[in-house]
Amino acid sequence: MSVDLLLRAAAAYSMDSHRSVHRAVAIERERIVAVSGDPHGLDHLVTPNTRVPEDDSLTVLPAFFDNHNHLGEASLNSLFVAVGSARSIGEFVELVRKRATTTPRGEWIQTSSNWNQGQLAEKRLLTATDLDAATREHPIISRRGGHMAIVNSAAMRLAGIDRNTPDPPGGRLGRTPDGEPNGILEGGAQYALLNVPPPAVDEQLTSLGAWCGRFAKVGIGGIRDPLVSPEGMRLYQAALQQGHLPLRIRPMLLASPTGSVRERIERLESFREWHNSGDDRLRTWGLKIVFDGGPESGALDAPYASDPSFSGQLNWDPNELQAVVRAAVQRGWRVGTHAIGDRTVRTLLDIYERVLAELPTVEPGTFVIEHAFLANREQRARAIRLGVVITVQPALLYALGAILQKLWGEQRTREIMPVRAWIDEGAQLSTGTDYPIGFYSPLETLYAVTTRETASIGTQGAEYAVDRQTAAWLGTAGTAQLLGESERLGSLEPGKYADLVAFKSDPVTCPAEDLRDLQPVFTMVGGTPVAGTVEGLQHVRPT
Repeated sequence: MSVDLLLRAAAAYSMDSHRSVHRAVAIERERIVAVSGDPHGLDHLVTPNTRVPEDDSLTVLPAFFDNHNHLGEASLNSLFVAVGSARSIGEFVELVRKRATTTPRGEWIQTSSNWNQGQLAEKRLLTATDLDAATREHPIISRRGGHMAIVNSAAMRLAGIDRNTPDPPGGRLGRTPDGEPNGILEGGAQYALLNVPPPAVDEQLTSLGAWCGRFAKVGIGGIRDPLVSPEGMRLYQAALQQGHLPLRIRPMLLASPTGSVRERIERLESFREWHNSGDDRLRTWGLKIVFDGGPESGALDAPYASDPSFSGQLNWDPNELQAVVRAAVQRGWRVGTHAIGDRTVRTLLDIYERVLAELPTVEPGTFVIEHAFLANREQRARAIRLGVVITVQPALLYALGAILQKLWGEQRTREIMPVRAWIDEGAQLSTGTDYPIGFYSPLETLYAVTTRETASIGTQGAEYAVDRQTAAWLGTAGTAQLLGESERLGSLEPGKYADLVAFKSDPVTCPAEDLRDLQPVFTMVGGTPVAGTVEGLQHVRPT
């Protein structure tokens, strides 16, 4: 045997079942072919054509695989008004006003969705009145994450929204005290009431490729995109064909919450062309269902701390959701369901359990809860007993902690995403970011999940923190397990794809305060550098 590349390292964390730490990793074409605990233990595989970096101070890990990252939305954000830097409503409005000066009258203006009211001095959501100050000659939509949007008066006129417009299923219209709509659209209201044209396809493809590059630079080798439309799937396919997709992508197709049950199931039939199709670069993971909303509307068992008359809302009728989930599973789909409130988690477990009773041959890993912000001990035990997989995104607690504390109260905020408890009790768990909310760096995720720090309200639920190597496992081998691809991804083992990331400092042992600034030397997918270069080390020489 000969190899293309031999990496000698100070530590190569395998993330295998034994948590082995190697000192040498040999790569031939796109696969790892050998590992050794001795930095010179694979020297017999070296030929004159083998590249051997002379820097053996590297720390190597499997490339991170973000379990919940809206890559498609992130790429769109780059084409919209960048409001993520705004620190006041005045700054936000001024950025939109500037775009209006170069946008033809009557055309839509969209802002990026990577903002939240916690970053603004006023600590509140914008309203139509605020956006009207930017322009009344253009319809404006400003999405905040995936569960909230603010529109101006022109957009409401186009959509026919007035005081007589009822709340659509799975959504809610914000209103002034006298009942007039104030431009805030919660949950599915933004999708049910608005039809906003997308940017040109060539612009989207270019931006998609650029964002893949950004993610690769921080050590990400793969992304599970949790909300993809048929148009988004076709965009991903075109990106792959045109060379804009260097990362591994696992899209989740959105199951619509609107229409009759029959119509929703018929839409599943339209997804058939993507079922069990694709390759190791681009393959559909399954379906996505959004059962409740964000911090402002997640369904809780007890009322909100900020409003004793409100306890959130479900976006689906539970009986209708059960019928759609059953139909999806009968067609061979996996189902990942957004559920953040404890009432949502409990209701979803009821649905999953009933479907499992009806269809006892369902494959393990078919049912997933996305986020599971609040899940008490009894709910966690049920999920584990049923074989329900859990995904968590520590960036959400970090970024939204102050908002959650204001709305849900101090105790519930401390209990959000109890990672340590899930693991100790036996759950199958993995981590990601839910970007574009919060950060996208996997090292910032390591920081957040091992410290339970937040951006503005300090440590929350320190007892739920995990150690650094466990945190790294959750973002690598843990996601491979979620994908059902542990046989080829997620760890540094012979036969698996050479998806790895290398650092000059050790992210497992370095001081916590250094983690967030640590940058990879290179990221590799299938034996090919997708960020940095192996040659960029001190020296690479034929031996």
